[in-house]
Amino acid sequence: MATSLLQIRVDDNLKDEAAVIFENLGIDTSTAIRMFLKRTVLENGIPFRMTLPREPYRAERGYQAMMDLSAQAENSGTSGLSLEVIDAEIAYIQDDTLTTKDLMKYIKGPDFPTGGV
Repeated sequence: MATSLLQIRVDDNLKDEAAVIFENLGIDTSTAIRMFLKRTVLENGIPFRMTLPREPYRAERGYQAMMDLSAQAENSGTSGLSLEVIDAEIAYIQDDTLTTKDLMKYIKGPDFPTGGV
């Protein structure tokens, strides 16, 4: 495949700022431009956006929310529910006309930690 040299003029500050972003994305400026050109052809127009968060991602909020929900489940006695029981409860909330027989389609076996032994 033949290659061509592409030369463009850009503001030095713009080039430097973009180079830092590309480096953080793990690519160099030439690769970023090739990606842009290939995607432009595929999309038949201006392609996608690659963005980085302006602030570093912090998982503390999500982790704390998970811990709070876990504590609530422990306190309410629902932390030991099986997925089958949870699915049955959701089904019942969505359709409160379900019978016990209907709900047993979700719960495949006895709801005992020992399996009914």
